[in-house]
Amino acid sequence: MLNSSIAKIAAMACAASLLGGTASAQDQPGSALKIVIGFPAGGALDNMSRAMAEKLRTDLGKTVIVDNKPGASTQIALMTVKRSPADGNTILISPAPAFVSQPLTYDKLPFDPDKDLIPVAHLADTPLVATTSANSPFASMREYLDWVKKNPKDTGVGMVTLGGIFHFGLLQLNQQLGLNLTPIAYKGAPPMLTDEIGGVLPVGMDTVASAGELVKAGKIKYLGVPGLERSKLIPHVPTFLEQGVPGFENAASWYAAFVPAGTPPSVVSKLEKAMINIVRDPDFSAKMAQMGIVTTGRPGADVASLAKTQREAMRPIVEKSGFRATQ
Repeated sequence: MLNSSIAKIAAMACAASLLGGTASAQDQPGSALKIVIGFPAGGALDNMSRAMAEKLRTDLGKTVIVDNKPGASTQIALMTVKRSPADGNTILISPAPAFVSQPLTYDKLPFDPDKDLIPVAHLADTPLVATTSANSPFASMREYLDWVKKNPKDTGVGMVTLGGIFHFGLLQLNQQLGLNLTPIAYKGAPPMLTDEIGGVLPVGMDTVASAGELVKAGKIKYLGVPGLERSKLIPHVPTFLEQGVPGFENAASWYAAFVPAGTPPSVVSKLEKAMINIVRDPDFSAKMAQMGIVTTGRPGADVASLAKTQREAMRPIVEKSGFRATQ
């Protein structure tokens, strides 16, 4: 009887240990924290993630590493985090497309953007801008559209990927103004900007971060920014809307943090507080601004709401275009 009682107590203790293991794993001193991103080293997201890792290492008192898993339009990184233990030790820092445009453009995704990951915090906005060669005959997006009417062969607009914010903004612009601007996909901003500088590409659209140094060097110039407000980084550059150029009102690019579904609320809350505190720090914000990133620091609930709002605004444009993404 005594042995039976001892066995029952041991079994209960083991069960309690298993139930509490996930919730407490994030707090174990020896456990490392991994930040996963879907881009190679050296870019804006990588630089921000590594700066955050340094701060988290100090604030949480644990090892923090950045794991670069580029490929498949960031889906490799996302699936890595989705399949990780839900203990708060594996964090995805992702741009918007996986949660906004990909659910609309892929016939089948290996993840559910609303269920498989929990948003932790909105970390930053990545201001977008249209640029052209410093030698171009136009100095604004409005002037470019007027120029296109006289030069209908030069209607190319470069972008790093099809099926994203710029692509569908351009399609909407074509629909509203009766134009036929052609989206041209590039494998990264450098070759696109090189073609701009050489006069091969009339206009390119990407982040302020990718264009800033070339503008300072006098090789390219800004034409305008999408969205409803001017960028804090280049406040002298007017929005497309101010110039009477429609179609890009909902264009917004951002970075947010996510953890696997099932992560305990207490762990999510702890990470949310830590990451928001980091990006709201004035010194950190100033450092990010130099990279073309505007830090925000908003709760995870805002990320979920923003992604769904942007997705629904884009849905009719995508459906009308008939565009489908390929792996």
